[in-house]
Amino acid sequence: MCERGHSFDIARSGYINLLQPQDRRSRQPGDTAAAVAGRRRLHDRGVTEPLLRGIAEMLGASANDTVLDAGCGDGVYLGTLAGEASFAAHGVDISVAAVEAAARRFPGCEWIVANADRFVPYADGSFSIVMSITARMNAEEFRRVLRDDGRLLVAIPAPEDLAELRGAGRDRVARTVETFAHAFRLVGQQRVTTAADLDAGAVEDVLHSIYRPLRQKPVEAMRVTFSLDLLLFRASQSLT
Repeated sequence: MCERGHSFDIARSGYINLLQPQDRRSRQPGDTAAAVAGRRRLHDRGVTEPLLRGIAEMLGASANDTVLDAGCGDGVYLGTLAGEASFAAHGVDISVAAVEAAARRFPGCEWIVANADRFVPYADGSFSIVMSITARMNAEEFRRVLRDDGRLLVAIPAPEDLAELRGAGRDRVARTVETFAHAFRLVGQQRVTTAADLDAGAVEDVLHSIYRPLRQKPVEAMRVTFSLDLLLFRASQSLT
C-alpha cells in the first residue's frame, strides 16, 4: 500500500525509510533512542495498559479494518491492537529509533520512517481508520488517505496528564476539534485516566519520554497520573 514515488531504503529489521533531506529539522528528528527505550519500559510495566484499553474500546477495530497510526512511536499501541483484532496495520513516524523498535517487536505490521506533517506516504482512500496518539495532526492528509466512511481517533494529553512532573496542563479538546472541523465531524469523546506508583527508574523513564519537564530536581519514586482525551471523528464526504 505504501506509495513509493521517491527513493526509499529497506532496513534489515524490515521497515521502510522514506525520510528525505527536506523532511528533517535536525540530524536525528523525532524521539531519541533514550525516549523510545523509556517508553517501552513503561509499556512493559503495564503503566499504559488502561490507556490502551480505552483506545481499543473507542476505536472498535476489527479484522476488516486497515489502520494507519500516524506518529506511531515504538508501535506498542498499533502493534498490540493489531495482534488482538487482526487488522492490517501500518505505522509512520519520523524517528528512526522508534520505527526500528516497532519493526523488531511487531514484524507483522508495516512500518515507515517519514514526516507525516508533510505527507502521508499512502494512496487516497487507503484506510478505514487513522490513529494519532499524542502525535501528528495533519487533517488534510488524514482525510485524503481515509475512505469516505472512515474514522479518525485522536488522543491528546488531558490537563492532569503527568501533572506531578510538569504541572497542570490545559484543555486541548476545543482547539483539536477546530483543527479537524473542516474535514471531520466529532462523533465521540472520552477521557481515560490512570495513576501508577513508580520507582525512581520509572520516573526517569517518564522524564526521558516528554519534551519539556518543568521540574528540575533529583528523581524520586512518586505516584504519577497518565490521562488522555480521546476524540473520535468521522470523515466528511469531501474537503470542499
